[in-house]
Amino acid sequence: MDSPKGVIFNIQRFSLHDGPGLRTTVFLKGCPLRCLWCHNPESQSPSPEVMYWKTRCIGCGACAVSCPGGAIELSSGEVCQTGRKCLACGKCVSVCPAGARGISGRRVTAEEVVSEALKDNVFFDESGGGVTFSGGEPLMQPDFLEAALRLSKEAGLMTAVDTCGFSSWDIFEKIIPYSDLFLYDVKHMDDALHRELTGAPNGVILANLRRLARSGKAVIARLPLIPGMNDDERNIQRTGEFLSSAGVREVTVLPYHDMGKEKYERLGRDYSLTGLLRPGDEEIERVVDILRGFGLSTHVSGKS
Repeated sequence: MDSPKGVIFNIQRFSLHDGPGLRTTVFLKGCPLRCLWCHNPESQSPSPEVMYWKTRCIGCGACAVSCPGGAIELSSGEVCQTGRKCLACGKCVSVCPAGARGISGRRVTAEEVVSEALKDNVFFDESGGGVTFSGGEPLMQPDFLEAALRLSKEAGLMTAVDTCGFSSWDIFEKIIPYSDLFLYDVKHMDDALHRELTGAPNGVILANLRRLARSGKAVIARLPLIPGMNDDERNIQRTGEFLSSAGVREVTVLPYHDMGKEKYERLGRDYSLTGLLRPGDEEIERVVDILRGFGLSTHVSGKS
């Protein structure tokens, strides 16, 4: 039987923040959430998308001439694109002389992904690293994810899955046997606010986390810390209480940053959090202290 194919948008080598040791992180396309602070907006759609670097464009119009869907127009030397008409066929990318266009998303087999990860096997052995499947939400491509995890384990790789948890439990059951570690996002404890910030309820996310922690698999909870949205003391207290009661023992705090802001422009989308600043060190330490008060081993991403 043919190996299932998946749609990925990046394979990042020598990653330091997606699990222990040096890692190869495979980013899968497609996500059921729409977090306001998402720094990988190109991960949200399950399909390939065209990205456009306006600063590179020389206004030659080759892209408009080549576009079969009429999605691109040239007006006064500037390119205008209508995303709704874009077929993501890549013709505009192939004719652009300035490298102002690219495709985010390509179809690959599980074997291709694992072969790429194995190039760094010597670094995995020395650092205790391995391969991490992230996104987007990797559980949105369950057959491909299961195949890639199984092949990774057969090749002797340590495996991790980075997930938002918004999935049916039966999909978790399919991949648990091949996953050594889960990196599990917890964004807000209040269901109504979770819906407002991410576009989805949190009930199934919290229920899956509780079941996952009790399955005996290693789980590291990850708390994106977004100023004015989920950093109030009540939410942090509730987060710590829930994680502790669920059997989670470790949490990583991910301070907000806006490094993905330019990606929205490349996709022709608005970034809704312009002007929001990274939380200060004192604010981060306050959150860390609260979480540690619940017996949680707490770390801040990017700090040793």
